[in-house]
Amino acid sequence: MARSVPPYPSGSASSEPERPASGPSRRILIGGLATLGLGAGNLHAQPAKAPAPKPAGPAPSEPAAPPAAAEAKPLSAAPGTMRLRPEPAPETTVWCFDGRTAPPTVRVKLGEPVRLILKNATDKPLSLHWHGVRIVNAMDGVGGVTQAPVPPGGEFLYAFTPPDAGTFLIRPLVVGGASEPSGRGLAGLLIVEEAKPPAVDADLGLLLQDWRLEADGSLMPFGQTAFAAAGGRLGNVVTVNGGPVPQAVEARPGSRLRLRLANGCNARATRLKFEGVKVYVSAVDGQPTDTFEPLRATLPFPPGTRYDLLIDLPEEEGATASVVAMIGQGLTLASVTTKGPKLGTARPPIGPIGENKLLPREVKLQNALRRDVVITGGAFVPKDKPGADPVYTGDPQKVWLVNGASAATGLSPIFSVKRGQVVVLALRNDTAFPQSLHLHGHCFRLLHPLDDGWEPYWLDTFQLLEGRTARIAFQADNPGRWLISATVLERFDTGLWTMFEVT
Repeated sequence: MARSVPPYPSGSASSEPERPASGPSRRILIGGLATLGLGAGNLHAQPAKAPAPKPAGPAPSEPAAPPAAAEAKPLSAAPGTMRLRPEPAPETTVWCFDGRTAPPTVRVKLGEPVRLILKNATDKPLSLHWHGVRIVNAMDGVGGVTQAPVPPGGEFLYAFTPPDAGTFLIRPLVVGGASEPSGRGLAGLLIVEEAKPPAVDADLGLLLQDWRLEADGSLMPFGQTAFAAAGGRLGNVVTVNGGPVPQAVEARPGSRLRLRLANGCNARATRLKFEGVKVYVSAVDGQPTDTFEPLRATLPFPPGTRYDLLIDLPEEEGATASVVAMIGQGLTLASVTTKGPKLGTARPPIGPIGENKLLPREVKLQNALRRDVVITGGAFVPKDKPGADPVYTGDPQKVWLVNGASAATGLSPIFSVKRGQVVVLALRNDTAFPQSLHLHGHCFRLLHPLDDGWEPYWLDTFQLLEGRTARIAFQADNPGRWLISATVLERFDTGLWTMFEVT
């Protein structure tokens, strides 16, 4: 697995994120959990104070919907308010879906379609990227590449059937304008349940977000070149599922839980540590893997990454297990406490949840198309001032380059391949910062340095340390024009992405 780095660059003003100081921790009592349906919202979703949405009209890129589109469910993005600092500080103006500050969780069964109409009641163009879904190209949700951005007052129908079960992210992704809608709160989870999911007592999604606040509780202005050229917009308040941390969960002793962890932050990369219980990874970036225990009970967690975990809770009442982000001295994101009578259900030992038979058992590298992808740009530390803050003096709209080009709408693909071709990319990070990268429409294997094997799991997102080269291999089996993009959204907005074509 790719190595991770400390979550803050030296000299960052955000080295100690605040815990939201008001409101009780949310509690989920395992045993009677409702299953979320498509577009149904969230457990414990907090209503937001949102104005009535503007009348919506069709987006220029979307023709009049056929009668079947009436079955689609709305997903309305609009301003609202949320308490992120304790009183007497005012509430923070945010953006949210369907009038709720808790991010939505969309759940479907494998083989079922997703049909959602994004209605844009914000004042900025929007589109939604279904991060990790090997989706049809027209639905990938990159505004300015795969679709026209949805203008204020407009709408767009997302209609697709996910080919894979797994845990996926919903992220705003408009060329030149992704950081603001994400930093204002727009995010969600798409959970595609297996045809035969593992037997568990609860299946819980935990979505990490952070928020960059001023002293008065308002969001810091967006478009800061200093953030874009360095570590990105690192927040100083952390939430999970839109609420204070730690999220508190109660479950009966002996329960088996499935935790789906997703990093929806603009820029925050950290490591997760697990305390009080053995954790078994059953899927990485949505794709099932041979079950394994994390080395030293920790996992790297850059933006866009997802893990499915299986845990068996202790059989005594009052035991506690925790998910901790290695931020500062450690920030507990979620805690599980056993309460009530012991479950009498006997289960076999935790094992693999299955395999995705749509993915090849091996990636044949012998005849692969090989290309170099070189990342440059960004801020730098002056050689005569080691330890100083990074400095950037270039074009604020073209901070980053891939193969010498700062990406924008109209970019041409850096290579084209026929469907079914195996591709090996040598990704080189010639910048002063770790880079979190995402491959759209496909998943890949992270190769060993000598091409003599690969890591035993599929990925669509990973972190490449500064000054390093990593090779990834994938079968280009999804037609269309696809991005290789930064998951730190301020970097994406200022040129850190490129594109390839599958014909």
